[in-house]
Amino acid sequence: MNLKLNLKNKVAVVTGSSRGIGKTIANGLFHNDCKIALISRNYDDLLKAKNEIGGDNESIKIYSCDISDFNEVQNVFKKIIEEFRTIDILINNAGLTKDNLLLRIKEQDWDRVVDVNLKGCFNTIKAVTKQMIRNKSGRIINISSVIGQIGNAGQVNYAASKAGILGLTKSLAKELGSRNITVNAVAPGYIETDMTDNLSEDIRNELYQKIPLNRLGSSKDVTNLVLFLSSDKASYITGQVMNVDGGMVM
Repeated sequence: MNLKLNLKNKVAVVTGSSRGIGKTIANGLFHNDCKIALISRNYDDLLKAKNEIGGDNESIKIYSCDISDFNEVQNVFKKIIEEFRTIDILINNAGLTKDNLLLRIKEQDWDRVVDVNLKGCFNTIKAVTKQMIRNKSGRIINISSVIGQIGNAGQVNYAASKAGILGLTKSLAKELGSRNITVNAVAPGYIETDMTDNLSEDIRNELYQKIPLNRLGSSKDVTNLVLFLSSDKASYITGQVMNVDGGMVM
């Protein structure tokens, strides 16, 4: 059986793609022959990511955008469709944390996390749906988190936003399935990032005890699943939440 992914000339939009998991996903899609639109708030970081990935100005374009702003998202996606002529794949990866216990959390920190993590998904999906319906094809992949499934003390805003993504994913899968548009969610566990690089040995050991595979994941682990879900090989998979967590949540 041939599992080679055929993504040649597909147009993929990746939010939060200037660093971390988002950049790795964009890199993976590009090296599977996709054309890529990179979205993040910081233009300089986007330019750096684009240069690291490679490619010419026709195959990779960058767009500075605050995805929590509905009108800004609509305008940016209109420009992407004008320049690439279509959007085949949407990866909603952008997200942030503003952690604190409920008794101490500020209203603006609740609002900002929910606006970026959850409303941002609504904004981008709203911007691509008509195009995908016209194409009678599309892949929407929302990056959630295991924290949206199990919760975490000190992360009520983050957990709520990531749990909301799961409900959004399942509802949209039912709405868009008849149009040949699949909608799935990927829920990473503890992934090696700049933040985890600074964890002490004791904290790492505590984490390993929660993970049957006894290690943290990598952004490539998440990317491998996203690539599969973006491809025709996953054409009969929709409305699913798939964990990349080393067995932490099962």
